[in-house]
Amino acid sequence: MMSASRVLTDAAGCVHQPVPAAEARIVSLVPSITELICDLGLSSRLVGRTGFCIHPAAQVQRIPKVGGTKDVNLEKIRQLAPTHLVVNIDENEKPVVDQLAAWIPHVIVTHPLAPDDNLVLYRLLGGIFQVPQAAEQWCAAYLEARTALTPVTRRQRVLYCIWQDPWMTVSAPTYIAAMLQLAGWDCWSPDGNLARYPAFDWTPAMLEQIDLILLSTEPYRFTEQHVDALERQTGKPVMLVDGEMISWYGSRAVAGLKYLESLRHWA
Repeated sequence: MMSASRVLTDAAGCVHQPVPAAEARIVSLVPSITELICDLGLSSRLVGRTGFCIHPAAQVQRIPKVGGTKDVNLEKIRQLAPTHLVVNIDENEKPVVDQLAAWIPHVIVTHPLAPDDNLVLYRLLGGIFQVPQAAEQWCAAYLEARTALTPVTRRQRVLYCIWQDPWMTVSAPTYIAAMLQLAGWDCWSPDGNLARYPAFDWTPAMLEQIDLILLSTEPYRFTEQHVDALERQTGKPVMLVDGEMISWYGSRAVAGLKYLESLRHWA
């Protein structure tokens, strides 16, 4: 019988039972978790993915696409006959997930809000699909990268841009903001706007509160041209950053922590 410390509870509070990996047929609607599933040695158990699940490229090429993270093809997923569906609260639409849950036996809901939540995520998937050793190896790699971060001596207020038309940023209670805090960067967001990904307007008052502007390469494809234009417009330092390294949890978080360390030397 599983001890209390080994209960496999997902972000929706649903308790999952371990299943032999060979018996699992997994559809992942979360790009970063598709990568993690592969890195746990479970790529052969993936039967469906989104078009945004692009890593690791060599392994996902053979896995059928079932649409995007929000506009999935329900009938195509039904034909794949999955035993498990992996979703995320931020990335997937609840009405769609509810429809899928009507006939997919096991829906695993994820919602990492901070870097250290990756440890729970590794062990959750490692426990469900009975690859605990692989999960612990990723835990060890994560903790090593986390420990290697240079202690922060000076904090800065940053604006992390994820979209334009309208311009959008991230608020404090998000995974991205928590990652940036490890580098000594506190995310600015509009006062009184409780949205996790709020829109904002450029004003002299808000620029006075910001030390550095970060333009993410995803979900909007900001480029160095945007960097140059925004530096001229705002008079603030602007940096283009790899959005996958900062926003993707799962196995990518290990490389993401190392990337954060390097960014601190560029800023």
